[in-house]
Amino acid sequence: MMIRIRSRDGLERVSIDNPRATVAALKSGIESQLQVPVQAQILSTNQNLLLAKTQTDLTRFTDMIDPNAALAALNIGHGSIVYLAYEGERTVAGPAFHPSGSFGKKMTMDDLIAKQMRIAHQENPHCELVSFDRDAANAFQQYVNESLAFAVKRGGFMYGTVSEEGKVEVDFIYEPPQQGTEENLILLRDPDEEKLVEAIALGLGMRKVGFIFTQTISQDKKDYTMSNSEVLQAVELQAEGDLKEWVTAVVKLEVSEDGGAAVHFEAFQMSDMCVRLFKEGWFERDLQEEVDPKLSRMTKDVVVGGKDTKDVDNDFFMVVVKIADHQGPLSSTFPIENRIILVTMRALKNHLDRAKNLPFVKRISDFHLLLLLARFLDVNSDVPALAGCVQAQSTVPEGYQILIESLAAAS
Repeated sequence: MMIRIRSRDGLERVSIDNPRATVAALKSGIESQLQVPVQAQILSTNQNLLLAKTQTDLTRFTDMIDPNAALAALNIGHGSIVYLAYEGERTVAGPAFHPSGSFGKKMTMDDLIAKQMRIAHQENPHCELVSFDRDAANAFQQYVNESLAFAVKRGGFMYGTVSEEGKVEVDFIYEPPQQGTEENLILLRDPDEEKLVEAIALGLGMRKVGFIFTQTISQDKKDYTMSNSEVLQAVELQAEGDLKEWVTAVVKLEVSEDGGAAVHFEAFQMSDMCVRLFKEGWFERDLQEEVDPKLSRMTKDVVVGGKDTKDVDNDFFMVVVKIADHQGPLSSTFPIENRIILVTMRALKNHLDRAKNLPFVKRISDFHLLLLLARFLDVNSDVPALAGCVQAQSTVPEGYQILIESLAAAS
């Protein structure tokens, strides 16, 4: 069977021959196939393992501590994800690339076109303007500024609407499980949670419209707008989103010469050529040497400014989008998911109590509150139905109201 292993290095796979294998057998497979020594491994089925910052934090993950425990008894089977933390360094092997059109092979038309892949600036974005709900944008930047001090990266998916003219309105930001460092942002995406998010968005008449992430304070002095790893992550998500108006927003803390600091938002689209190059596998992912972060390396030569090169300035891939703000239909006062402090039912009770003078539908008109409630509702019917009440600001059916109030009272 195949077990997926998620670590700070990304998602990898380990093959286990024995379907009745134990934790010890899995650790042995990780050592032989991923080159992580058994004694350095800490395994868990809990994704929060990758968010642990100290040795004390790591010792709390004990579900896979018994080497003789059968994987099946831990509900680990073919295709399951196991989370791995380890100390030390290793080299992660990248995908093998076999170029076509090499000497001795027949040249195809595609090979000839590849040699003339020309990269130039795209003048106009498909997105005319992106407007941020003020409360949603503030809740995101305030956490990064006050709690994280722009020391580590943070990201989220933006949801809202797209007009026929290409204007994007962002009304809420969903922050998936993640691990941010000074240089990297690893999204530990939870498919089940994202289904709930999509069901809420459906009921609200919204959809996923972009990706937002922060740069760290150490990046403020770098001579690039986005690094090559940021460009690669942004274009991968834009290609996945499959929306021509998809927006990538960058949030940074800009420090002036006199020591003053201000939070700054910028918005871009990855160019059509950038998306095409990504989909066709032109971006080099397994860099064998250090590359200037303001350059993206291609697997084959492209033509930039009349010259053949494998290194492309990231600015060629970014199309600036104008920014505005608005007051959207949702509040952003409920505690936000997947942050340092766990969201509990006590937060639900406190939130409902603070807004007890408002109509009930107004009291629950917060995406982050709806996401907490969605865990107790049917994702296919109840979740979009409740979100639909919020969109229409109509009376919440008594059954839902009783359930919500009972959940709050049980805290």
